[in-house]
Amino acid sequence: MPIRHADADRENETVQPDTTRSVVLLGSTGSVGTQSLDVIARNPGSFRVAALAAGGGRIDLLARQAAEFRPEAVAVADPAAVPELREALAALGVNAKVLAGPEGVAEAAAWPCDTVLNGVTGALGLTSTLAALEAGRTLALANKESLIVGGPLVKRLARPGQLLPVDSEHSALAQCLWAAGPTGPDARAVRKLVVTASGGPFRGRSRAELEDVTPEQALAHPTWAMGPVITVNSATLVNKGLEVIEAHLLFDIGFDRIDVVVHPQSIVHSMVEFADGSVIAQASPPDMRLPIALALGWPGRVPGAVPAVDWTRAHTWTFEPLDDEAFPSVALARHVGSAGGTAPAVYNAANEVCVDAFLAGRLPFLAIVDTVAAVVGEHQVTAAGSVEEVLAADAWARVRARELTATT
Repeated sequence: MPIRHADADRENETVQPDTTRSVVLLGSTGSVGTQSLDVIARNPGSFRVAALAAGGGRIDLLARQAAEFRPEAVAVADPAAVPELREALAALGVNAKVLAGPEGVAEAAAWPCDTVLNGVTGALGLTSTLAALEAGRTLALANKESLIVGGPLVKRLARPGQLLPVDSEHSALAQCLWAAGPTGPDARAVRKLVVTASGGPFRGRSRAELEDVTPEQALAHPTWAMGPVITVNSATLVNKGLEVIEAHLLFDIGFDRIDVVVHPQSIVHSMVEFADGSVIAQASPPDMRLPIALALGWPGRVPGAVPAVDWTRAHTWTFEPLDDEAFPSVALARHVGSAGGTAPAVYNAANEVCVDAFLAGRLPFLAIVDTVAAVVGEHQVTAAGSVEEVLAADAWARVRARELTATT
């Protein structure tokens, strides 16, 4: 389990860090990145920004962030965006080292700091995850794909307590497990992990009713404001499949002991069922700033990170079983996760290509997961013993998925 601190000071578990923590933020212009900077801005005595990194599509925003938080380094994954970034930084009076290309983002990930928060989107975050772990940094991981595609590599590098989940579901699971004690419960005491899902915009629809779903409908998530790929993944529940694999890797719990339950209110973010029949749940309004703040401040809690549930109002929380026929992505993820090796990388890469094809109008909604399943079925799984092996599987899956979506 990733969050085990046998020497944690229980008296400090509900307060901010005693000293200012330096943070490197990867993916700073994305949804998780901007919310992370909001947490940091509201707690200037607790955190400071050591470096920022982004893809390069929003240079003006990246430069403004650098002007506000004054990092020592700013990285941009797209080398072609470097001249524009230098010009924007100079205009704002920012004197920061500029790092270019994917290798520049990886250099930022290893920059001297206390915590690296990896909010990069997609499998491209793997090299940064590995760079942060190799440099000995505490890694707050919002980029679930890097763990999923490079699971054996990440687990081989990560020391106990070095990897902290930022996804709301896995943050919730970690908190529930920690509630059993600062070192976590005996693994035999855990009967199952219960990951909650909002159900997305198509909750309650049958498979037949999903035939004519449009990109506009799929992007209308009822609870969370996210990027287009993650939002479509939430509509297909591929995102929940990825989270099941992530939970297995983070907490070393078998797939037969990880359940998914639909909870449309998105207040209970996940639960842990124990051997004696008791269940501990973590509940809070759907606001990503809470798991972000917890990962940045761990093992302390940042006071006032988000507003709490208003207990003066009536609430109704409902839970429903997952419809595996309408949403087969979670069952496919269990199969992929059990296969291990390069299979999760293929699942993730094929899905990214299929989502792009769907958003471009080249692929029907139901064909997203069907095509991913076809690519997974063709793949010859190997051990994922190196970055090169993982990236080769990722590249093969993308090529094959493009071939299949071109003929759909």
